[in-house]
Parts: sequence; C-alpha cells; structure tokens
Amino acid sequence: MSQSSTAFQFATLSAPDANPLGAVVLWRLKRHSWLSPAQLGWFYVSLCLTCLGIAALLWSQNASAVMTFVLLAVGAAFVVYSRHAGDAEKIVLHGGQLVIELETAGRTQRAAFNREWVRIEPKDGDGSLIEVSGQGRSVRVGRHVRPELRPLLAREIRFALRTC
Repeated sequence: MSQSSTAFQFATLSAPDANPLGAVVLWRLKRHSWLSPAQLGWFYVSLCLTCLGIAALLWSQNASAVMTFVLLAVGAAFVVYSRHAGDAEKIVLHGGQLVIELETAGRTQRAAFNREWVRIEPKDGDGSLIEVSGQGRSVRVGRHVRPELRPLLAREIRFALRTC
C-alpha cells in the first residue's frame, strides 16, 4: 500500500510494515507530453488526409514535390516526438540501495548505489541536473523536473537517504 508523505513533494513512500526491509521511497519523474503516441498517430493520419487534399490541388498546378517533402518532414518530427514521449526517470531507495533507472527513447539504463556511499549534488547552482555519484560511477537525474525545482529534489533525496 502506498501513501504520500508530507516530507516528500516528488516521491511516494510505502508503509514500512508492508515490506520486511523497511520503507521504500520511489521517485517517478516523467516527461510531460501533450499527446500519447497513439493520439499522435491519429493526429498524423488526419494531417496526412488533409495534406492529400491540398496535394491534389497542388498536383493540378504541377507542385507535387512540395507536399511530399512536407509529409516526410512532419512524419519524421512525429517519429522523434513519439520515441521520447515515454522518457522517464525512476529513483528507488530500498534497504541499503539507491537504484536509478533512466529510460530514454525506449532504452533503459540502470545504476545501483550503496546508500551509505552515495553523494547527491546539483552539478552547478544554476538549476542544472542533479549528479548522483558513488563507487566510481555517476548518473545525472532531474531532466523532467523544472530547473528551479531541481535543488528541492536533491534535498528531498538527501533527506530520504538520511531518514528512511
């Protein structure tokens, strides 16, 4: 059973009695997409049908190559958008480990850190990405959080490492 804690703005905290290893703190940071990939597909189909109507008009005036280029350019932009619509970051603090999973364009990258040796720090004070480092590795998180909120996220992760 998951419950929200007032100490966390970005994370959810599971009840410690639900898990023998203690509480699980989960941060799920996702890209804010205005359309799902399926909705984007339907939008593209309707755009293509509209363009085909315009292409028929242009074809009669010997300007067919323009619409072909437009359909290909818009299609390429939609493919790039839909590949990144599911991008997300998942940070889990459970027991003695902090696990980070980054999903970008369908690829997942995973890094696990010992909670006692991990460091959490913004790379710069200007709202840049948060660097999680330890044991000779580092991962940057916070891509899907507004830059002015990243220091708050870093403090929240540090707080969870000390208290949960």
